[in-house]
Amino acid sequence: MNIKPKIIVSERDEMRLEALLETVPDSVVTKQRLEDELDRADVVGSEEIPPNVVTMNATVRFALSSSKEECCLTLVYPKDMDESGDKISVLAPVGSALLGLSIGDEIEWPSPNGNSLKVKILDVIYQPERAGDYHL
Repeated sequence: MNIKPKIIVSERDEMRLEALLETVPDSVVTKQRLEDELDRADVVGSEEIPPNVVTMNATVRFALSSSKEECCLTLVYPKDMDESGDKISVLAPVGSALLGLSIGDEIEWPSPNGNSLKVKILDVIYQPERAGDYHL
């Protein structure tokens, strides 16, 4: 069995994500996965989030082992998605996998095609909490 790394989520992100999940239809595949992740998360105050953790609105550099591709994207709520190509929704399979991981963590996550993918956190370029942006 695949052991998942510990994840940390801020109280603010947890509250906002739970409110979001109440509006998401059960037919959305990632809904249950995100709920499961929130259930197993260590929830801390925004000021207590370590600077190396992926939070909402954080810009993260990560690798997908299936393609050896590196990506640099900002993890956002669905309402904040745009056509820029530099954001990923927390409801996307990879987006929900990123939440709460720390630099160096790797997680195996189900992909939309039924296979699994491994996501590894390489760097947290920007994190709102680290920058003191608690209003995001």
